[in-house]
Amino acid sequence: MAAKPESYENIVQTASKLFFHQGYHATGLNQILAESGSPKGSLYYYFPRGKEELALECIRRGNEFIKQKLKQTLDENDNPVLAIQNFIRNTAEEADRTGFNDFMPIGFWAAAETSCISESLRHACVNTFADWQRIYMERLQKSGWTEEKAHSLAVLIISMLEGALILAVTQQSSAPIYNIVDYIPQLVK
Repeated sequence: MAAKPESYENIVQTASKLFFHQGYHATGLNQILAESGSPKGSLYYYFPRGKEELALECIRRGNEFIKQKLKQTLDENDNPVLAIQNFIRNTAEEADRTGFNDFMPIGFWAAAETSCISESLRHACVNTFADWQRIYMERLQKSGWTEEKAHSLAVLIISMLEGALILAVTQQSSAPIYNIVDYIPQLVK
């Protein structure tokens, strides 16, 4: 079966949005196909193991996107406080710009909803958070923090940001995200 070249992208982008807006369980493959405009054969051609394999690709893509933005933003400023604040501020601005429609905190749908039902999805989320943690740690260590302190701060920053993202989406307000920006100087002294 020859699939349309754009089918893969359409399927992944549509699934990502639906998983975020509706959750993993409430999103069916037929809905993904209908909204992506892709033939059923395309989904099974690209994702022979079905919905779980598709969700893994969505998590992988989200991780790569955030890793790239995080590295770029943290490398733009020599001051780690300002660098971390800039990343968080950019996240808040993106949430406002998109009206929370294309705004996808991974903890909201992937980690919380799927970790209990699928070991491979749970593992993908563990790896995603570990990747982000590593980027923060490297940046903090570059600025003179010990590995232990950098690790602790990285976990704290990710935890605060993921929690603020859930609040922001729920409240449809970027205020919880901006609140973190204000506290970064107290954490990263």
